[in-house]
Amino acid sequence: MPELPEVEVVRRGLERWVAGRTVAAVEVLHPRAVRRHPAGGADFAARLTGAVIAAPMRRGKYLWLPLEGRGQSVLGHLGMSGQLLVQPEGAADEKHLRIRVRFADEAGTELRFVDQRTFGGLSLHDTVEGSADGLPDVIAHIARDPLDPLFDEESYHRALRAKRSTVKRALLDQSLISGVGNIYADEALWRSRLHYERPTAGLARARSAELLGHVREVMEAALSVGGTSFDSLYVNVNGESGYFDRSLDAYGREDEPCRRCGTPIRRRPWMNRSSYFCPLCQRAPRA
Repeated sequence: MPELPEVEVVRRGLERWVAGRTVAAVEVLHPRAVRRHPAGGADFAARLTGAVIAAPMRRGKYLWLPLEGRGQSVLGHLGMSGQLLVQPEGAADEKHLRIRVRFADEAGTELRFVDQRTFGGLSLHDTVEGSADGLPDVIAHIARDPLDPLFDEESYHRALRAKRSTVKRALLDQSLISGVGNIYADEALWRSRLHYERPTAGLARARSAELLGHVREVMEAALSVGGTSFDSLYVNVNGESGYFDRSLDAYGREDEPCRRCGTPIRRRPWMNRSSYFCPLCQRAPRA
């Protein structure tokens, strides 16, 4: 699934091409694309028509479009294969086009939600009362992400030490720190020389601060090249793929030499996923 850098790339594109525009019409072409909107596709289209889209926002892996003056936001679930594309009006429909949003101006572009596997979708939600960024109420429990200027670093360090968990589980806990998924967790742990099963309780503050710094570094590096795209499903609003996969040090590099010490990178099954690590640089904790 897309992680923070991939979602932020999409958010920036939407900010350029969609913010400030008035919705003229909405077509829901597949019911699963609005399954998180219980009232159905017709209601979703009716409620969105006439709305002005404010600046798109993001928290961690979650992306939303606030609607000016309505106290509601459109939450985008990209799932495994969801894409929000800005396309010229009249361009050929994508094979897996699920939702089309047309605008009431002469810009000549429209917003399309394309989703091959139909795990994603769009839904309309009330915003948290008093929220300046239109935060949808259904994701109010999600923690701020490490690139958020309001991220509370001290609270993060305290919560990390207090958890009876392991370091990778804690990195993927979206109520503690949002936006980190399997790829960037493995990359930050490799940079920190920490094994994914290292207990959090004994992690010194200096080490947790170092880890947080590497999380930020790897995400900013990925952002600078458009994120990580292992296939054609993860793209920006213009359909272009990122290429941070060429710079990965651990993830996806099983049996390739560690860039630090030359030891072959290993992959181990972990929580229905895989963890990639260097067995020499990232020594497993003692049992």
